[in-house]
Parts: sequence; C-alpha cells; structure tokens
Amino acid sequence: MVNIKKMGESFEVLPEAMRTAKVCCGLVLGSGWSTVLDGMEVVAECPYTEIPVLGGVGVEGHAGRLVLARVPSLTPNPSPLTPCILAFCGRRHWYEGVEWEAIVFPIEVFRRLKVPNVLVTNASGGINRTYMPGDIALITDHIRMASPNPLQGRHLPEYGPRFPDQSTVYNPEFSQLIREAAVGSGLILKEGIYAFSGGPVFETPAEVRAYGALGADMVGMSTVPETMMASAAGLRVAALSLISNHAAGIGNQALTHAEVIEAATAASPRMAKLLTAIFKRIA
Repeated sequence: MVNIKKMGESFEVLPEAMRTAKVCCGLVLGSGWSTVLDGMEVVAECPYTEIPVLGGVGVEGHAGRLVLARVPSLTPNPSPLTPCILAFCGRRHWYEGVEWEAIVFPIEVFRRLKVPNVLVTNASGGINRTYMPGDIALITDHIRMASPNPLQGRHLPEYGPRFPDQSTVYNPEFSQLIREAAVGSGLILKEGIYAFSGGPVFETPAEVRAYGALGADMVGMSTVPETMMASAAGLRVAALSLISNHAAGIGNQALTHAEVIEAATAASPRMAKLLTAIFKRIA
C-alpha cells in the first residue's frame, strides 16, 4: 500500500526551484538513459540520498539524481517562465525489496506539480525477432504477470477510482507525438507490447516463449508500476524502451547487466536526439 503522507514529506525536501517549477515534461530515466541530459542547462539538482523516500539506487546504470533542466536548443534566452524538464535519473525497482513509495515517488511528484506529460524509459530484452539490440521501441501496451502493484491496499482517491480503467495507459496522442518526433529526426522507432517481469533474474527461455505467445514484443523489470499509477492519476503518459539484448532463447549468448549498459552507451546519441525532438514538440 502506498503512503501518500510519506511521499508528501519527501516532496517538501526537494529544492524550492523544483517544487515551484513550470515543468512541461516529467521523465523517469531507466538503465543508461540518464546520459540524454548531457548538455542541458541544470537549474537544480538533488541526489536521491537526500530524498528520504528514495534513499539512493541499487542498480548500475541508474545515476540516482533528480534534475531540473532546460534544453539549450529550445531556450536560447531562458527565463524563470521557460518550461523545464524534471528528470528522475534512475529508478528504484520492486525486486530491490523497497517500499512502493520509492518506486512511484516520481509519479507523485509529477501529480503534485500537475505535469502535463510524463515519459518513462527503460531497457528491455527483445522478444520480437525483428527487434535488434540498440533499437528504440515505443511501448503501446503492457502485460503484467507479476501480481503485486502499488494500487493494492487502501483506496487512494488521489489516484482515481477504486478500479482504474487501464484501456489506454499509454496515451495515444502523446504516443503519436513521439512517432512524429522520431520521423522528423530521421530515427527508426519500433513499437509494441512490454511484458513486466518481477526480476531480478532474467527470464527463462520458456517464459520468453510464453510472453511471446501472449503477444509481448519485449520484456523488462520496471516501468509498469509507474505507468499504471500515472494513468490512474489522470496523467498523460508514454513510454520508450531501449532494446538492449535479445531475450533468453532468442539469442545464443548468456544475459548480463553489463550488456544492457553497453547497449545503452552505444545508443545514447540516438536516445538524446529523440528526446530532444520530443521536448521540442511539447514545448
């Protein structure tokens, strides 16, 4: 069960610039995605270790800092009224054994700030055999096989009705904007269904075949708790996944997290180009 009061107390710890910012897009940056902020003008920054409900990160490739930034190419003469990006660089995961507050705190911050667009990113294993390591995919829907979720427990009116509709978790209009941003940038964007696996173990070949039979194109250990909370709160959410490797049984190699980091590093220029194009269309 999520404790709204606890998250509110952590919100008050954030720098004032963040608590009062005009934010056009909120980001949750997964494995390897934090480098896309390189070159942006940092307005304010706060390490996760100073945010009680987060308390740091436990996975390599997650920077563990909250950044309020402006995109220089969009704001040649920025002012206090210039829209900003608020980015959680790294995330906490369910498999770490942390409380749900640590996982969905970014969504609570975006809800409190009334952020109009929320973009969640991750790295995943490709199930669809047309996906190759280094591809970027737009998530259009998800399959949640791990049953625990942050909406269980006492009903939170802040997050909609007791039984939130999940028909369009990934906002169609926002997703179309991302498609157009990719085309305008000359980037190829795959798209498909993401399967949420609890982790921290990689999936077995049999599990991957089962996910594929259910219609999944990629599989990973994050994102779904955040997007389901954001959708329930009425936020406009979309999600992107870097295909970092073939899922188990699709390729012949053993799976390692180092492979995920290596793929993200190689793809970071294209990831940054796409996100900048998205910000331009939002702004």
